[in-house]
Amino acid sequence: MAKRVAVILSGCGVYDGTEVHEASAVMVHLSRAGAKVQMFAPDVEMMHVVNHCEGKPVTDKRNVLQESARIARGDVTDLAKLDVAAFDALIIPGGFGVAKNLSDWATKGKDYSIKPEVDTIIKAFHKAKKPMGMCCISPVLAAKAIPGCELTVGHDSECEKWPYAQVAKAMAELGCKHLNKNVGEVHVDSKNKLVTTSAFMCNAPIHEIFDGVGAMVKDVLKLA
Repeated sequence: MAKRVAVILSGCGVYDGTEVHEASAVMVHLSRAGAKVQMFAPDVEMMHVVNHCEGKPVTDKRNVLQESARIARGDVTDLAKLDVAAFDALIIPGGFGVAKNLSDWATKGKDYSIKPEVDTIIKAFHKAKKPMGMCCISPVLAAKAIPGCELTVGHDSECEKWPYAQVAKAMAELGCKHLNKNVGEVHVDSKNKLVTTSAFMCNAPIHEIFDGVGAMVKDVLKLA
């Protein structure tokens, strides 16, 4: 029987929403595995809108659900309607939308909190012992919702290849066990059924990002 997977989006575009290549990779690998997918996003205003040509905020106001519909080809559901009992697994791609629209990591760093409905959903999947996959920056959601979990966001030594290593250090400071993993690798926290991979936390060729996301999807489905 096909696995039923919920995918949570946070907008459309790396600087203020879901990272589009990561979302696409998730969907391709789930499709190839024969999974049945439903995409969700919160029906809320975005923290801000970023001009992706300049990387700077603009004065526009946009809605997370409506922007996520661009990735979902219109087929996206309000996150408030996600019924955990209807799914076998949850996947959350990265992008700054995770840190801006699903949490306030972008403005508060390790003093952050998760949006209540996102926190509730992650904890519900965890309580039901259903697997979750998170890539790029999205493992910060698990770090807060599942204290003491094991995860990876790449490497914890900053360099040109790993420019966001401070996030890995923050995960350890929050009480999680961070494992250094290369872009094509994942970490599986078997106890918590949590699968994580670095994706664009690494300056790597896009095919390597794609393959790492694929490894995450494969392991999530194995646990489902």
